[in-house]
Amino acid sequence: MPYNLSAYLQVFRSRRIAAVMLLGFSSGLPLALTGGTLQAWMAVAGVNLRTIGVFALVGLPYTLKFIWSPVMDRFVPPWLGRRRGWILIAQISLLGGIAAMAFGSPRECPAVMGALALLVAFASASQDIVVDAYRTDVLHEEERGIGAAVFVMGYRVAMIVSGAVALILSDRIGWRNTYLFMAMVMIACMAATAMGPEPGERIAPPGSVREAAWGPLKDFFSRRSALGILMVIVLYKICDAYAGTMTTAFLIRGLGFSPTDVGTINKGLGLVSLIIGALFGGTLMVRLGLYKSLMIFGILQSVSILSFMVLAWAGKSYPVMIAAVAFENLCGGMGTAAFVSFLMSLCSQRYSATQYALLSSIAALGRIFIAPTSGYVVELVGWAQFFLLATISALPGLLFLWWMRKDIAALKHGT
Repeated sequence: MPYNLSAYLQVFRSRRIAAVMLLGFSSGLPLALTGGTLQAWMAVAGVNLRTIGVFALVGLPYTLKFIWSPVMDRFVPPWLGRRRGWILIAQISLLGGIAAMAFGSPRECPAVMGALALLVAFASASQDIVVDAYRTDVLHEEERGIGAAVFVMGYRVAMIVSGAVALILSDRIGWRNTYLFMAMVMIACMAATAMGPEPGERIAPPGSVREAAWGPLKDFFSRRSALGILMVIVLYKICDAYAGTMTTAFLIRGLGFSPTDVGTINKGLGLVSLIIGALFGGTLMVRLGLYKSLMIFGILQSVSILSFMVLAWAGKSYPVMIAAVAFENLCGGMGTAAFVSFLMSLCSQRYSATQYALLSSIAALGRIFIAPTSGYVVELVGWAQFFLLATISALPGLLFLWWMRKDIAALKHGT
């Protein structure tokens, strides 16, 4: 097939792509407001460290969201359809919850603030459930890679707004006005929901809550390749998660870079590189297809970790650090675009809210159970050898991917 750049870039003109990008922003905005930004507010207010630590439990809804996702598959709100209707409900809840947090006091009433933050996290996790389902339902097969990329871009930009920008604003207008401003931003997100297109094919929802709960599992495991695909899901991004767990500690404690260096280069340049990688990978997927993209980008994201091994050998070198951070995040972004597209291709539109929530939770298993061993491995073998082992940890996922190549290449939207 001849390469025609303009033909591949046509996908960016899609109204569906624009809606997915804006909804990515809407999904990313609340996260820091119940996480890092709230922690900063509590620290400034003089809240004790034990209380700040307990507030980490506010993030539980993001881990448990698959529990109530069947309800959002089963029931259809009376406006804007099955997906956009639930998104709007979640966004209205977020608007009210974030505004209510603005009038709270983490020092005087930590329990009330904790309850409000938990409500916002629940509404945010619920929004994520339906936005993921909407993205899966509305995007055409050739748009999945780009759709995943622009979603990541919108999500990351929103995290900057509710993270770095919110912290800067708090010094100038105070915490209450900062949180009120963030609540008002949700109004723009609601407008994006109202203007988003409906999926082209009308899909009947499950007939009962029981079917909504068990139907997704029955549908997925009816495939003869289900177990192999699950192994790909668990293992594909494990090298990224393993190396990423210790990157900041490596740069600061291992090499002696300052927190400013890490914030500017690893976080700032890393974010830009990740977004560029996701967009570039999503565009390439139109030409390469799903399996080839997963394999090529998977190899690149694993090899890119070796750049940190080179940095460990080079020592405190700014040029090598910049090159390593840019290369690793660029390749990681490409892998993320392919992986999110892969998860979307596995979901049936009838059960996409529950299936995507379950599959994304399964994908986190490697990070949850393997990544905590990283510190022990560093102490045992050293930094350079750790990054080599992180690279090698990609091999099982790539082998399962090759083994399942025919099944993955045959995946079509909603099958």
